[in-house]
Amino acid sequence: MADNQEARWYVIHTYSGYENKVKANLEKSVVNNGLQDRIFEVKIPIEEAVEIKNNKSRIVQRKLLPGYVLVRMIMDDRTWYIVRNTRGVTGFVGPGSKPAPLSEKDFASIAEDRTVTSLDIQVGDEVRILAGLFENFNGRVVEINPVTKQVSVMVPMLKRETKVELAYDEVIKVD
Repeated sequence: MADNQEARWYVIHTYSGYENKVKANLEKSVVNNGLQDRIFEVKIPIEEAVEIKNNKSRIVQRKLLPGYVLVRMIMDDRTWYIVRNTRGVTGFVGPGSKPAPLSEKDFASIAEDRTVTSLDIQVGDEVRILAGLFENFNGRVVEINPVTKQVSVMVPMLKRETKVELAYDEVIKVD
């Protein structure tokens, strides 16, 4: 019986949009062929994205590597054959016909959990403030900080502009 420690992560190329089918087909083939001790995990790297539009946020999942699936396995002729002949798989990623395993560093950068926030507001847009001391004031966006998830807005007050830091959900774009 093979040792789980020998297993490495490999990248397989699939038809675009077939990643979920390839994952399901490969997992089924592993069970049907009794290769649970050689092919351990099939993974589709995804990220969660928070989309904020018109002050409404929704969470969507996006594939990090469309057209690719990761497989943790011990490479030998039999496992190569099972993966390579799974419906929807076009081949392994690697030089020539030889599959190249991912380094631990590369796998960690792909597999880490991440959440991305996209905002329908850009620098220069006019926004209305929805909360806080400046509620119902309009201002112009001068900076967007995705790390802190804040927007800097210049608000005109008493013939001068004041810079205000607000959270993404405290402003709405003025049409």
